[in-house]
Amino acid sequence: MISFRKKEDTRDIFEKLYNTDSNSAGTILNYYEGTICDALFRAADIYPGYIAYEFLGRKVSYKNMRKQVELCAKALKSSGLQPGESVTIALPNCPQALCLFYAVNLAGGVASMIHPLSSEMEIEYYLKTSRSVMVVTLDQLFGKFKNILDKTEVRLTIITGIQDGLAFPKNVAYKMTAGRKTEKVEETDCIFRWQTFMQLGKDYEGPYAESRLAQDPAVILFSGGTTGTTKGVVLTNYNFNAQAIMIKATVPVLSPGDKFIAAMPMFHGFGLGICIHCMLYAGACSILIPRFTAKSYVKLISESKCSYFAGVPTLFEAILRVPPIHGLDFSNLKGIFSGGDSLSPELKDRFDKFLADHNSPVQVREGYGATETLSACCLSPKEGAKRGSIGIPFADMEFRIVDHDTGKELPVGETGEIIISGPLIMKEYIGNPEETAQTLREDKNGTRWLYTGDLGMIDEDGFVFFKGRAKRMIIASGYNVYPNQVEAVLEEHPKVEKSCVIGVADKYRMQKIKAFVVLKQNVEPNEDTRKELMEYCKTKFAKYAKPNEIEFRDSLPTTKIGKTDFRKLEEEEKIAREAKQVS
Repeated sequence: MISFRKKEDTRDIFEKLYNTDSNSAGTILNYYEGTICDALFRAADIYPGYIAYEFLGRKVSYKNMRKQVELCAKALKSSGLQPGESVTIALPNCPQALCLFYAVNLAGGVASMIHPLSSEMEIEYYLKTSRSVMVVTLDQLFGKFKNILDKTEVRLTIITGIQDGLAFPKNVAYKMTAGRKTEKVEETDCIFRWQTFMQLGKDYEGPYAESRLAQDPAVILFSGGTTGTTKGVVLTNYNFNAQAIMIKATVPVLSPGDKFIAAMPMFHGFGLGICIHCMLYAGACSILIPRFTAKSYVKLISESKCSYFAGVPTLFEAILRVPPIHGLDFSNLKGIFSGGDSLSPELKDRFDKFLADHNSPVQVREGYGATETLSACCLSPKEGAKRGSIGIPFADMEFRIVDHDTGKELPVGETGEIIISGPLIMKEYIGNPEETAQTLREDKNGTRWLYTGDLGMIDEDGFVFFKGRAKRMIIASGYNVYPNQVEAVLEEHPKVEKSCVIGVADKYRMQKIKAFVVLKQNVEPNEDTRKELMEYCKTKFAKYAKPNEIEFRDSLPTTKIGKTDFRKLEEEEKIAREAKQVS
């Protein structure tokens, strides 16, 4: 019987499954001590002629990507970026976002990655939390930024468009078609177009590469943490490079020249860590997808002869709904990965059959991680996976199961809170030492443990099983939504007295958001009021975070101590939906 608790056990099991040898440093793997940009440039030195990324037909080699990153870093330095300052990148997956991510690192800054479709309220919070001095976003999204920039520390706003990432003649064609619908943004002393910004780099002759350490902050990603309040997760160069090395060890077939379809967004740890940095570290190619449609995605998997793709369960469900397409061939696939939410065994069975029907030699491998671990830190092995399990931890990542209330470690087979230690653990929540101290705790040996707020169990063979969430959270289309934040905004509306938000099952999104609302006295609970609240939510939340349904109630159930009983509402909703299906 194997108790998968201690590092020695981790090493034995990992080596048996992945045939990896331990090193003399006491860890299974050797870790790179440079920055994320150092890692990219090292790959460029080794594989200069290989393709680093593709974007809508445009292919860029590692050698040329390095030149783009250096030029962008010069532009940042010319614009006054100082070491340790933050730059917010609010872009879809496109060359500008990719080059900026590494250029900010080269210039000594910290890249704050945010959802480009965030609401004004969310953007203001992100900019203030990261204390960003520059922001880069799309021209069609600038309207949301211009209303709040004066409330932040932003000195320079850089406006770009999809056409700036395209090669001739596609860039001209885009500008003459879709680009014509976008309102032109006038340049000022603090608002530059992309071409103006990059010209600064061409004219700059000073130093642009700052010396940074592996343990220095590199990136800020936003997460709800364990309490459901959005926080900036500070991740280091070491975190990113360690993940790249772990992925290579866990997926040993990953080779230079392989292609990975990067549809997962760069503001998400899954997209940034796995689909981008792990691939570029290894000399592989990231195919950047700025906007997802299931039909085009399926065709691209086949036509590009890609080696890998990854997604959340919602993506797999969307692919299965695409009408049959003749001639699809997935025979080049070497790996498919699922994360961001639990992949049900039923959905995995259906998608594995779809893959097999189109000549795929591999099946979906489910992983587990958190923004606080950058992305995946646990993955099902290619052979010998257990049904319903999220796999085994990566090399040098240790999982334990503890009692959620007492913190006492639990025996094999018992369910409790998942806690994690290892090289992927974040540095801190920016500007939030109290929450950091609650989430990151040291044991008597000085080991830092991340208390995830997720419930799980580890069996006698070391496989981890996800059992749910101790923290209150909804996952909609792979994104974390924290009910208390939605409730707080709803209750700011002058017609709302009280609200409670829950997640309800949805075959496509996995969960969708429903709000139960108690209106203030003399407010009519009619369709006009519902539409008003729905429109209000559109202005306050990104699309994935706003309620899909609103139900009016005279009152909300409460617990014995007077708190709103959201679990009772969840149970009522479940019973109501099951009854509806039967009828």
